[in-house]
Amino acid sequence: MLTPEIESLIARLPKAELHLHIEGSLEPEMLFALAERNAVTIPFDTVEAVRAAYSFSNLQDFLDIYYQGMSVLQTERDFYDLTWAYLERAKADAVRHVEIFFDPQGHTERGIALETVLNGIDSALKAAETRLGITSRLIMCFLRHLSEEEAEATLDQALPHLDRIHGVGLDSSELGHPPAKFERVFARARALGLHVTAHAGEEGPPAYVREALDLLKVERIDHGNRALEDPALVHRLARDGMTLTVCPLSNLRLCVIDRIEDSPVRRMLDLGLKVTVNADDPAYFGGYINDNFRAVAAALDLTADQLVALAKNSFAGSFLPEAEIARHLSAIDEAARG
Repeated sequence: MLTPEIESLIARLPKAELHLHIEGSLEPEMLFALAERNAVTIPFDTVEAVRAAYSFSNLQDFLDIYYQGMSVLQTERDFYDLTWAYLERAKADAVRHVEIFFDPQGHTERGIALETVLNGIDSALKAAETRLGITSRLIMCFLRHLSEEEAEATLDQALPHLDRIHGVGLDSSELGHPPAKFERVFARARALGLHVTAHAGEEGPPAYVREALDLLKVERIDHGNRALEDPALVHRLARDGMTLTVCPLSNLRLCVIDRIEDSPVRRMLDLGLKVTVNADDPAYFGGYINDNFRAVAAALDLTADQLVALAKNSFAGSFLPEAEIARHLSAIDEAARG
């Protein structure tokens, strides 16, 4: 049970969200609305049936329905509406900056042009800066269950749009698809001046985290839970100030952990790791960023200072310029004083 003081602190702390898949914010109500708008047949009769399907035993179970849900996203307006709905929820949770993932291959392989996806998402992000005061960076993910050649083709398609794409990431099925598989395309992305990050150590072993660091030369590790199994790796991550974008409710729903009390967030803080709290795919995992903050605060008995540290880590680990990071850190200090 959270105290009123901790509840209030979580509500007002400025935050950056660094691990959010925009397609994963597709709420059942919007899924139905877009299916009707676009005359797309979906295998569910009611919103309640969709919610009932959101029961997963592993990452692949989730991905199967995740890609199915994408089918309703057809037009620029769809991608705008999807992104705007997330941004309004982020605003309500005191999020000031977002660095969101999108999966172009999940759309282009079903005939939706990259420009359609990008125009819709980018328009919402730009509107959010002026109307909601939320800044953003957009990260294009490669689907790791596909080939590196397909990732290269996606990067080729993105070349005319790099003024709107700030980085590349690596997501989808982790087991059997190590970071090494994408070493060349990540080298090319870095040469183009893009930021780089990768999912590693969610279901995959600590070796995948090492590969992401050594071969992909990532600036952030998305998830990173299983790094804790390797003390030397933990030391390296702490020494280098590597940001870990942990997603507690996602970990619980995907059975990465058995109970929310098993979340690695507090242990990572205690080990000096730059851990952050994020929502991942909130429509599927039962909560947006403040829901995740409240869940770990209650389960792990986090202190006010630890919650402040999590908020500060989110900005320190962002791709914002140092001056903007400093401004947000000052705002956190002010919010912490109440």
